[in-house]
Amino acid sequence: MHASTDEFFEKVSEYASLDAAAREAWQKLLVKQDYRKNEHLVVQGQPTRNIFFVESGLLLQYHVGEGGEAMVKRFFLERSFAASTSALLTEAASDFSIRALEPVSVWAYDFRRFKDLVRDHRDIANFYIGYMERHWVVEKEPLEISFRNDDARRKYARFLEAYPGLEKRIRQHEVAAFLGITPTQLSRIRSGRR
Repeated sequence: MHASTDEFFEKVSEYASLDAAAREAWQKLLVKQDYRKNEHLVVQGQPTRNIFFVESGLLLQYHVGEGGEAMVKRFFLERSFAASTSALLTEAASDFSIRALEPVSVWAYDFRRFKDLVRDHRDIANFYIGYMERHWVVEKEPLEISFRNDDARRKYARFLEAYPGLEKRIRQHEVAAFLGITPTQLSRIRSGRR
């Protein structure tokens, strides 16, 4: 039995409407993949070729510096697209790893083949433009400003707003690494101390 891609295309429809030919062409690229907890979808320092749509589970995107410290860039929850985008665009090794924090089920598709569809189908091009505008400009710029200017308490409040309910699914050090603070600082913020 073929797994249903309805949820995938429902998410796509939030950005653009696809005609039947575009949907059929894109559907041919989709491959269902399952990952165990702590398994990597993308490994820092290695090339990557796929975009992943998270059907169930939770992913963590992070970078490990030369000193071994982890910097969390992003969490990918259900119904989101996950990728090391700059590595895909430049066809270079990824600066980030993407790891499953829970058992994860995704729809994966090859980025280069997807770009061919962008050229061949106006509806898919409209999706690509709409997605990039929303996530790489409209959402990203306020977060960048916040992370440069806000104190730790405000960053934590913004995290809770951006990811409601996520804190119950991840460890404290992962939240701290995302906020750029220590777990001790996070404990103080949570308890209301300075």
